[in-house]
Parts: sequence; structure tokens; C-alpha cells
Amino acid sequence: MSTSEHRHDHQNGEPMHADVAYEKVDVSPNAIYIYLIGLAVAVLLSYAVCVFVLRGTTKVAESSDTPLPPIRQEMGSEYRAMPPEPRLQGVPGHSSDPQVDLREKMKQDTDANERYDWVDQNAGIAQIPVKDAMKIIAEKGLPGALASEPK
Repeated sequence: MSTSEHRHDHQNGEPMHADVAYEKVDVSPNAIYIYLIGLAVAVLLSYAVCVFVLRGTTKVAESSDTPLPPIRQEMGSEYRAMPPEPRLQGVPGHSSDPQVDLREKMKQDTDANERYDWVDQNAGIAQIPVKDAMKIIAEKGLPGALASEPK
């Protein structure tokens, strides 16, 4: 703002302050409008260039692709190719749920640790539950180990 110019009269019906003056053309709206129009044109042109580049690269990619085997063409476009076996659990197309498999495995392990069975009946080797085996070892010690004398 310029304060060097002091006008005391009214020009064109505009009131004037005795101590403060201003320049009428501080901001040019025409320059802002021209800038915004130029920006819009630049955005539209860049969009057009991007569409042109996308279409061109898509055509190049389609032309360089190898054709599908005849059996695959017969399957149609809705066929989803699955990876070969063995597949990871949980992927689409896999027959079992990994959580169910984990629960079954834990149940089998628990059942195996809690049953009585013969491993080799001729040699007299039997399987007993882990809890019972731990009690026997705590009472008698490990088989074949020398008993340590208390001091």
C-alpha cells in the first residue's frame, strides 16, 4: 500500500480516507483466470497424453504375448488357473482349512500321548501316557543310570 499519495476529494463516488491511499490494481483477476484456464488445459492435455500412452503400451503388450494353447482357449476366459500341487493351505481351491488341520493334528498328538499300547510285545516294550512315564522316572530315575548317593 502506498501512503504517500493523499487525496481528500471523492473521485467517481468512491470515499477517500485522508491519511491512507491504495492502488486500484493490487490484484488482477484476469491474470488469475488466465492462469486457471491454462492449468485446466494442461491437465486435460496431460490426461490425453496418458490415455494415448496407455493404449499404445497395451497394444504392444498384446502383440508380444504368446497365444494361449488350444486347450486353454477352449476353457474360456473365466477359467482360473491354479498353481500346481502341492498348494499352500488356505489358498483358493485347496480342499482343507488350515485351522481345522491344526486342531486335528493337536488332537491326534494328545491322543497318542495319553494311550496305552504295545510298541514291541515280544521285547516287552510298551507305550504309556507321558504323565505316567514322568512319574515313574521321578520315582525310580532313568533306566541304566547309576543311582547317585545322597551326601
